[in-house]
Amino acid sequence: MNYQQTIEYLYNRLPMFSKVGGSALRHDLHNTRALCDILGHPENRYATVHIAGTNGKGSTSHMLSAILQQAGYKVGLYTSPHLRDFRERIRVNGALMEEDAVISFVERMQPHIAAIDPSFFEVTVAMAFEYFAAQKVDIAVIETGMGGRLDSTNIITPLLSLITNISFDHMQFLGDTLPLIAAEKAGIIKPGIPVIISETQAETKPVFEATAARLHSPIYFADQRFRVTGDTPGPESLQLTINGMLSLTLDLPGHYQKKNIPGVLQAVEILRQQGWQISEAHVAGALSQVKRLTGMGGRWEVIGQHPYTVLDVAHNEAGIRMVLEQLALVSYQKLHIVTGFVKDKDVPAALALLPPDAVYYFTKAPIPRAMDEQQLLDLGRQAGLQGDAYPAVPEAYAAAKANASADDMILVCGSFFIVGEVPRDDA
Repeated sequence: MNYQQTIEYLYNRLPMFSKVGGSALRHDLHNTRALCDILGHPENRYATVHIAGTNGKGSTSHMLSAILQQAGYKVGLYTSPHLRDFRERIRVNGALMEEDAVISFVERMQPHIAAIDPSFFEVTVAMAFEYFAAQKVDIAVIETGMGGRLDSTNIITPLLSLITNISFDHMQFLGDTLPLIAAEKAGIIKPGIPVIISETQAETKPVFEATAARLHSPIYFADQRFRVTGDTPGPESLQLTINGMLSLTLDLPGHYQKKNIPGVLQAVEILRQQGWQISEAHVAGALSQVKRLTGMGGRWEVIGQHPYTVLDVAHNEAGIRMVLEQLALVSYQKLHIVTGFVKDKDVPAALALLPPDAVYYFTKAPIPRAMDEQQLLDLGRQAGLQGDAYPAVPEAYAAAKANASADDMILVCGSFFIVGEVPRDDA
């Protein structure tokens, strides 16, 4: 098989949650363990950090990976989903996994895939674990896909676990209250292993404290230790002051990174205590160039200036709220929003948050889970939003560009799959 045939095999042979939804989920860790057993348990050959949470876990994973790279370590990074290229999920020091390595893994594992019948996510987790071992990484930052307790990544024993925040998402799988969702995320806490909570929330704090106490795991509420005492947002950067002393400039301009940075700094402090050599200069240098070091995209990613054009993968109610906070800091004449959602989100709740004075370009990504653009248009109008429907993202984006003046703003949001379909000059 060539690379394209290999990717098509993965997409077509394996159930993929991002495309078909809940039918792709496996409700135990048996398949992942079976795959890794065949591979000789590569996940045990290097140190790991495990990151879960509703929003912010991708940003946190990339920032921590960048810091470790800047400190001179060889760092694996596993995240999901991807925007444009499957290999974005599996990186070493920011470089994508090689196409030949993907082909080799799939060819070797095809008989086992036929026997075990794993999901797409289970196979990609095993692929990442083996690739990091083959690359002899010093440490790997591993982001959960959904939840934590039953997430395929949850076979690792990390140096530390980190949970960013809890909000409503995937309620049909994780529970319909914040404590229930928190209990699923708390499933990544391991006996005796430190756990960091980036954002203290009254409804979820007791859940994390109880789990940590039961497992004798030291627990750190990072925003109590590292307080953001000042912030200066810019069009393509965010300056933060921590505890009135430490000054940091992030190349991730999203105002919502204020919620993620305490967890990152707490993780660095714990890693230092464990013997990892990470200086303040490494931290500051890495955070100023996260995108260059790790290839991160889709988090208030500015891709144009006239009109000011931004991509953000916000896809649930809490994520949309954070994007709107950032939007309030931007000056523009008219706002054009290209958006689409998947059917299993609370789409009416998200639409109810969006500004009614924007022009909307309702569309859908080319996946079965995508909400039909006409249905989205109808829901948008019920929410008081005005615009038109477009059958594909490139068409919707082209219409926004054609209608926007130089002083306007274009925002593309709603899901990873919408952002991933935006035509890019560097594609």
